[in-house]
Amino acid sequence: MSVWIGTGGSPISSKERSTLGGLERIHELGLNCLEVEFVHGVSMGENLAKQVGELAKKLKIRLSIHAPYYINLTSIEKEKIKASKKRIIESCERGHSMGAEIVVFHPAYYGKLKAEECYQLVKKECEDMAGKLKEKGIDVLLGVETTGKHTQFGTIDECVRLAKEVKGCGVCVDWSHIYARNQGKINFGEVIDKVLTLKNKHIHSHFSGINFSMKGEKNHLTLDSGQPKYDSLAKEIQSRKLDITLISESPNLEEDALKLKSMIG
Repeated sequence: MSVWIGTGGSPISSKERSTLGGLERIHELGLNCLEVEFVHGVSMGENLAKQVGELAKKLKIRLSIHAPYYINLTSIEKEKIKASKKRIIESCERGHSMGAEIVVFHPAYYGKLKAEECYQLVKKECEDMAGKLKEKGIDVLLGVETTGKHTQFGTIDECVRLAKEVKGCGVCVDWSHIYARNQGKINFGEVIDKVLTLKNKHIHSHFSGINFSMKGEKNHLTLDSGQPKYDSLAKEIQSRKLDITLISESPNLEEDALKLKSMIG
């Protein structure tokens, strides 16, 4: 069993709200991973990315990246698709420099497309990106995230299928998104079974509480909300001896990361 628990972005209690400061605080808290968030764009330079990687290696902290949120691989505007791919590839380049293993992104919206039409378009763009990354010698997984709204591409089945059919693609399981999309229902064991059909047996995931409506995800909550109940996930991790990363996206970033860590034991 290998469990990596940390935060999405630098911990709130970091003395310096920078990535380097966040790494120091993660280490102080006894956590062991950090997801670097490029929320509005890839503003980190290559030199800083290398510094981040060196410090993470020194502190034995596992790194991942969340690509910018302005991404839609099925936009009717070709320029938006081109810009989306550019942001993802730039995120992967920085990830490569810092030694991150996966770059997570929300892939697309269905719009007026049928689910299979949307899937094929996303697949095509992911194949293109994977090819470009291979040409550049960048060995970072394209992490397609499970999404929380019915308008978004990204069910667990779609993400797993994509990872199987496109070499260089992986899955980011967002437990709260799945819970919200399924109207307050999640079978952690079933989701784990699906992800473990992939060649890469390491599970990269996000967690938080979640508020939702009939349309799916509304906003993130703390673990105290009880939506979903993560004690069931903790039991699955323990009984299966999983190799898993758990990134807190809770409003109480590090507090809930430490809470889940204590639940797993």
